[in-house]
Amino acid sequence: MSNMRKVTMGLVLAGAMMAAFGTAMAEGKHKVVIQVSSDDPTTQKIALNNAVNVQKDLGMDNVDIEIVAYGPGLGLLTVKSEESARVKSLAMQNITFSACGNTMKKVAEKTGKEPQLTEGVKVVSAGVIRIMELQESGYSYVRP
Repeated sequence: MSNMRKVTMGLVLAGAMMAAFGTAMAEGKHKVVIQVSSDDPTTQKIALNNAVNVQKDLGMDNVDIEIVAYGPGLGLLTVKSEESARVKSLAMQNITFSACGNTMKKVAEKTGKEPQLTEGVKVVSAGVIRIMELQESGYSYVRP
């Protein structure tokens, strides 16, 4: 392949990437992942408040929000959580909740059963991996 052809292909690819980026920016679509790895009720409430405030400020159609819980933070996403009804409500308002599958398995090993998750919560294979994937795809990272 000639150098000129390589340069042309490179410019075409760069142009396509810039067009895609420009489209995303023109649409005003923001993306944020919020980590919950603490069992502290105040920290968990702050994470939910962060999600609500971001969505309120930017508009539901202008932001993708995912809360990823693992380790001690998984309790937030269970039916036993004081925030269970709020999690269920927020899941219906375009906020994604992801529970760590590794943590679910560890809890099952210790207690004999997996924790019961609040309606609207999905399970991902590993919470930390999910956060990495989201950051790699352009999500901003927040940890209250």
